[in-house]
Amino acid sequence: MKKIFIYSFLITFFISCKKEKADLIVINSNTYTVNKSFDKANAFAIKDGKFIAVGSSKEIQEKYESSNIVDAKNQTILPGLIDVHCHFYRMGLQQQKVSLEGTKNYDEVLEKLVAFQKEKNTSFITGRGWDQNDWEVKEFPTKEKLDALFPTIPVAIGRVDGHALLVNQATLDLTEISKNTKVSGGEIVLKDGKLTGVLIDAAMDFVKFPKTSKKQAIKGLLDAQKTSFSYGLTTVDDAGLDRNTIELIDSLQQAKSLKIRVYAMISGDKQDQINYYINKGIIKTDRLNVRSFKVYGDGALGSRGAAMRKPYSDRENHFGALIYTPRRYQEIARQIAASEFQMNTHAIGDSANTWLLKTYKNVLKDKKNRRWRIEHAQIITEEDFAKFDNILPSVQPTHATSDMYWAEDRVGKERIKGAYAFKKLLNIYGKIALGTDFPVEQVNPFLTFYAATIRKDLDNYPKNGYQMENALTREETLKGMTIWAAYANFEEAEKGSIEVGKFADFVIINQDIMTVDGSQIPKTKAVSTFVNGEKVY
Repeated sequence: MKKIFIYSFLITFFISCKKEKADLIVINSNTYTVNKSFDKANAFAIKDGKFIAVGSSKEIQEKYESSNIVDAKNQTILPGLIDVHCHFYRMGLQQQKVSLEGTKNYDEVLEKLVAFQKEKNTSFITGRGWDQNDWEVKEFPTKEKLDALFPTIPVAIGRVDGHALLVNQATLDLTEISKNTKVSGGEIVLKDGKLTGVLIDAAMDFVKFPKTSKKQAIKGLLDAQKTSFSYGLTTVDDAGLDRNTIELIDSLQQAKSLKIRVYAMISGDKQDQINYYINKGIIKTDRLNVRSFKVYGDGALGSRGAAMRKPYSDRENHFGALIYTPRRYQEIARQIAASEFQMNTHAIGDSANTWLLKTYKNVLKDKKNRRWRIEHAQIITEEDFAKFDNILPSVQPTHATSDMYWAEDRVGKERIKGAYAFKKLLNIYGKIALGTDFPVEQVNPFLTFYAATIRKDLDNYPKNGYQMENALTREETLKGMTIWAAYANFEEAEKGSIEVGKFADFVIINQDIMTVDGSQIPKTKAVSTFVNGEKVY
């Protein structure tokens, strides 16, 4: 008996010695791997920032050992979530300015401005987030009350979508704007022949904001990272960055203070910046990918700046506007098509989508696997849907549930049928990439999941869901936030699923988002977020 015991002990010891070392082992989980077969697993091992094994708890524990073992206690785990269209840096900076999100009327906006200035005492008041469509009086505010409250201090506050700006006279005095100023690709809104203080799209460029200091920029990026990690986001696609910000992001990542992965869309509004990056070529590190340009096709539906093929239903003879001429879009597209870079163009209105799809098709011709994106793809005419056969739709599901109360008033019963058509776009291209457009919408990706699948607001309206023929399934939605999002960034080989060899980015959440009752989806929260196997939240 003694010999048998010793023999058994030696065998056990020998087997244990053969176990491979892992930096982290996660067991007893309900993991959605989002691999090709959409398999589930309940354990995985990580080494050097990557998944080295995925399987059952028994399999993983028999083969691997680690001093860092996480017992998930059957909590649900998803691949690290990817937001394919947001304004990460802008959101971080916004936290240092007056926040006007959720205001119910103009007087509440003014109260917040007064309170902010009393606390901060700034020389130029800036902020963002008002939305006249949420007010009882759904009209643009005007500057008279701002002038009375702030006669000498410039004030410039942006609409929630970033496509309209309300300024006071003190700000106008710093510009060259008059009621006779002409603007292409935007509008200086007049009322009874007088300036209202409302500037739309290109007209906003007349306002010269105070420069952001490096200290403010760093704080903004780190604040944005903290918020993003708290929602399980591990990669963000920042839509429209300049060279200075991209280089600051890279330096902070190299210093290991900025750990979130960033897919940087270079702002395509300046020719010298386009030239610089095309000459420099794609920049790729484990945490930064610079290989796309963000271009604006038109404005937003909420401010009636989206370019429409026929007049707005609620404003006679008003069509919105393209930001540039059709010729300029062709010039930009041809230059980008001759490089390895991706072109990602904001297009809301049906006219903007028509022009951009036509431009894309003309310059790409037989070029394969370019993955050029239409950002928002919000209102599409019936004949244009087929053109998404090789153009990737990048959409924001919460735009549908934010706009549904008034969108039909803007475009009418017929055009609204081609709006927020996520399922139809998915069926044509075969994939769809999902984001939030934060801070236009909330950062929370679980609200994206809810809006895509249930298509209701948080008050359960409308009862049967909004245009449910275009709802996505939960599997399609999760793919749109993970593996298809990674594909949109040319990164599907390194992230987007929990598979051997990929970056160990994942999030543990408090409920099974794939099976919980639909009404409970918005209550989903990130318990822990990991990047490269490191717990960052």
